[in-house]
Amino acid sequence: MLPKYIPLWPERASTVAGHVDALYVFLIAISVFFTVIVFSMVIGFSVRYRRSRNPIATQIEGSNVLEIFWTVVPLAIAMVIFAWAAVLFFHLERAPKDAMQIYVTGKQWMWKIQHPSGNREINALHIPVNTNIHLTMISQDVIHDFFVPEFRVKHDVLPNRYTELWFNATKTGTYHIFCAEYCGTKHSGMIGEVVVMEPAQYQAWLAGGTGGSLSQQGEKLFTQYGCITCHSGQAGARGPDLAGVYGSQVHLADGRAVAADDNYVRESILSPQAKIVTGYGPIMPTFAGQINEENLIALIAYVKSKAGDKPAAGANAPATAVPQKTGATTK
Repeated sequence: MLPKYIPLWPERASTVAGHVDALYVFLIAISVFFTVIVFSMVIGFSVRYRRSRNPIATQIEGSNVLEIFWTVVPLAIAMVIFAWAAVLFFHLERAPKDAMQIYVTGKQWMWKIQHPSGNREINALHIPVNTNIHLTMISQDVIHDFFVPEFRVKHDVLPNRYTELWFNATKTGTYHIFCAEYCGTKHSGMIGEVVVMEPAQYQAWLAGGTGGSLSQQGEKLFTQYGCITCHSGQAGARGPDLAGVYGSQVHLADGRAVAADDNYVRESILSPQAKIVTGYGPIMPTFAGQINEENLIALIAYVKSKAGDKPAAGANAPATAVPQKTGATTK
């Protein structure tokens, strides 16, 4: 027997799913409408003006009204589609400020998840229902694409640069994660699942984690790799104090000012000479090849946790042994 119904699309399980579907249905309706018109006219004209044995040529005058109509109407439809899609795009690209931050690392061929609490998962993402979730994603190798059909969200996951994606799941349950960018021989096997839970269940799941929060893990790494030696926060330190840095504007030796976000902190660890902070020397060594992506994320979480702290008095004054005009380390 045939099923009672054949679904035209996956289940809607996020706050934006209905909006994406509405735009999609509108595009299909417009396409079907004009397809029917065009083919009806082709068939009608083929019958009405089929060739006779003795055709007589007749002069047909153009119609300005008709030309304006078929120019203005398609333009208006195109602008409606553009405006509608642009509003939806900007909504999807701007995560709410209260969103829960979760890190995703793509690797041939798996998804690695790190929660703020320190919990780690592979090919699974546990989240609470009706909560804004903000994913910060990066690839360890090639380009991947994080795609959850039921949420109607997808975004490329790139090597050497963080990309972002957010959603709010409205229904509990388990939903598929796919890689929507061909990434190698086992691309089709790079799958996972999003497990949407009630808040109480999610808190119980979090309680099973060990090893401290992500920022606490980052603090241990900060000491382990010797970062605290230069970034001690004391007056005369050889590196700038990291208290209050994240989310601020950092002034560079070349006169530029850049936003201290996840990508900036990551670059400062792996390529410290790329952006030199005003007042400090280019003395920081690179940690490229020494720190994996998971530990980088933990270090970034630690720097982010200090965003609300205030630098100690005189902490950002460079050490006297470092000339003021030579530049600065950024980490």
